[in-house]
Amino acid sequence: MQFDIRRQGIELDDEAKHRLQRRLDFALGRIGQHIMRVWVLLVDENGPRGGVGKRCRILVRLQQLPDILVEDRDAELHVLIDRTVNRAGLAVRRELSKRLQRMR
Repeated sequence: MQFDIRRQGIELDDEAKHRLQRRLDFALGRIGQHIMRVWVLLVDENGPRGGVGKRCRILVRLQQLPDILVEDRDAELHVLIDRTVNRAGLAVRRELSKRLQRMR
C-alpha cells in the first residue's frame, strides 16, 4: 500500500506527518492487501483568515473495486485528519464487505 500526501497552504511538521501516517496505517493496515494506493490532499481554503477552511480529501484505490473518495472540512487539522481517516477506513471496509456478500 502506497501513500501520497499532498498539501496546499498547510504546513505539516514531522509530528503531524507521522500522526497522519500512523492514523492511515491503523485505519487501513489490516485491509492493506486490498488497497493499491492512497492519496491524501490537505488544503487550507481560507489561508490566514482562519475558520472552517481546512479540507482533507482521501482517495483509496482498491484492487478490482471502485475507488473510495472521502472528504471533510474542519478548523482543527488534527480533528479533521482523524475524522476523515476514520471515515475512509469505514467506507473501505463497507465496500469490501459488499464484495464478500456478492461472492457468496
